[in-house]
Amino acid sequence: MGFFNFYTEEIAIDLGTANTLIIHRDKVVVDSPSIVAKDILSGELIAVGKEAALMQGKTHENIKIIRPLKDGVIADFEASEKMIMEFIRQIPAIKKKWIPPKLKMIICIPSGITEVEKRAVRDSAEKVNASEVYLIHEPMAAAIGLGVDITKPKGNMIIDIGGGTTEIAVISIGGITVEKSVKIAGDIFTSDIIYYMRTQHNLHIGERTAERIKIEVGSAIDELENPPEDIAVQGRDLLTGKPKQVTVSYKEVAKALDKSLLRVEDAVMETLAKTPPELSSDIYNSGIYLAGGGSLLRGFDKRISQKTGLPVYISEDPLRAVVRGTGTVLKNFDKYKSVLLK
Repeated sequence: MGFFNFYTEEIAIDLGTANTLIIHRDKVVVDSPSIVAKDILSGELIAVGKEAALMQGKTHENIKIIRPLKDGVIADFEASEKMIMEFIRQIPAIKKKWIPPKLKMIICIPSGITEVEKRAVRDSAEKVNASEVYLIHEPMAAAIGLGVDITKPKGNMIIDIGGGTTEIAVISIGGITVEKSVKIAGDIFTSDIIYYMRTQHNLHIGERTAERIKIEVGSAIDELENPPEDIAVQGRDLLTGKPKQVTVSYKEVAKALDKSLLRVEDAVMETLAKTPPELSSDIYNSGIYLAGGGSLLRGFDKRISQKTGLPVYISEDPLRAVVRGTGTVLKNFDKYKSVLLK
């Protein structure tokens, strides 16, 4: 058995709608956008990850930009398979090997995923030489990544705001007691900004520009103690067709995102309303934990705290909390075996 183990590599994957992260030997070895560029004529992939992201909105008719994952699940089976394969090839230790090793994988999935969607994730993994595939729910991985002891009989509430979904879960004794998965997350926030720029400034902007606005002046509330400076945004004037520049403030972004953030708030309140009283008592004392890229929206923690009346804590590195937790499960496989879905 030991001889065959030599040919097995263990990896943890956070297969996200916006970004894919891979941990190998306790290190994040891949952190790349979940996006591919495909040549329509030949069917071959031209670029994957960061290279493909740079092409977004700038291609001609023979090149198609594909995001293989939508709302946290695989939407394009073939593209996702090729993307995962390419990311695995980028792992330095695997790149050096002459014979492709067998892989033992743990992959994160949204808590609201269906059996068919689980099968799609497993099939994609098996096609890239995986001999063992385990799945873990994202809120569970996020909790472990945040350093929460999930094995104790104590309620902990996790909100993981990713690219495609917001996962809300109450975790106790190594299991999810109450969960809610809503398809309001980073991608919807980006769409909200595009819509706001069209309706308020008559400016047509692309996804990459909207993403930049979200990162540089994104806010969940319109009163910040340390507000970011306004930024200049370029796009196409919808009235004249000419290139145009406007200045955008964080208050405008807060206004653009307000309706979507209200829906996230409602989902949080709904989850709290379904939580058993003993676990509610624990959450009152321990507060709520935030993870995922969406938690980086300025003032989002304050907004959730005002709505729930509870203290809210943001992960030290929210973008990597889920993959770090998955890596911890991989490293301490026997300890966390019960939280995995085989």
